[in-house]
Amino acid sequence: MKFAFIAREKATFPIDLLCTVLGVSRAGFYAAHRRPVPARRREDQQLAVHVAAAHVASHRRYGSPRVYRELHAQGHAVGRHRVARLMREQGLRARKKRRFQRTTDSQHTLPVAPNVLDRQFTVAAPDTAWVSDITYLWTREGWLYLVVILDLFSRRVVGWALRTRITRELAVEALTMALAHRQPSPGLVHHSDRGSQYASDDYRALLDAHGMVMSMSRRGNCWDNAVAESFFSTLKIELAHEADWATHADAYHAVFEYLELFYNGQRRHSVLGYVSPIAFERQHDEKRAA
Repeated sequence: MKFAFIAREKATFPIDLLCTVLGVSRAGFYAAHRRPVPARRREDQQLAVHVAAAHVASHRRYGSPRVYRELHAQGHAVGRHRVARLMREQGLRARKKRRFQRTTDSQHTLPVAPNVLDRQFTVAAPDTAWVSDITYLWTREGWLYLVVILDLFSRRVVGWALRTRITRELAVEALTMALAHRQPSPGLVHHSDRGSQYASDDYRALLDAHGMVMSMSRRGNCWDNAVAESFFSTLKIELAHEADWATHADAYHAVFEYLELFYNGQRRHSVLGYVSPIAFERQHDEKRAA
């Protein structure tokens, strides 16, 4: 390690000075410098480049488990522990969690639905059950509110909307997008919290018009909508916490890129066997066709 440090710093400081400070001989440094690099070390140096590239390609969102899966998908035969070590050596890590505020307004007199979903978060086919939730994002122009709708089968974002006000129109816009993209058959279960946006007459009428079954979490029970809560935790870590959006338009473009391009199309999801939601749905379609 000392000789490697000297090799890195010799352009800045005299080799004699570095050897003296680190307590090694000049002859020892040159002997080590001439010694062939071991094959394992050469492989590490090459792999470290691919590890760093995979981490950067994820916008520094991936930790070692997803970087490991990404490298395997690229054809690199490398173990999980080796990837973790190479990331540590380069100071690469996934973004950390922060706490964030809830946005649910359940203090209303609108009718609420029973918890039909009942935490059955694993379903056998697309468009069997959707979950939805709302969160907030900060920009230098003020707050924005984001609603998403996720398909429980693939965890794919099937509908979303971003506005400056947390209104029923925000939720209706996301649901309208989801219905247009997916055109589900009647009987799909739609689960949310008890927020007034979901309990509104407009939202319920849209669900009824498409034969969807409304389901709502029990009062104050975030675990009943754990998949949506987990999604927003991931979004905050991987997108929002380190963002400094100057305008609402900047935030909208970043959210679009994250949801439609990265999350749906590229992000390796642990629940899906480390493939993206779109790839998971494609695999399902291919199995059905076969």
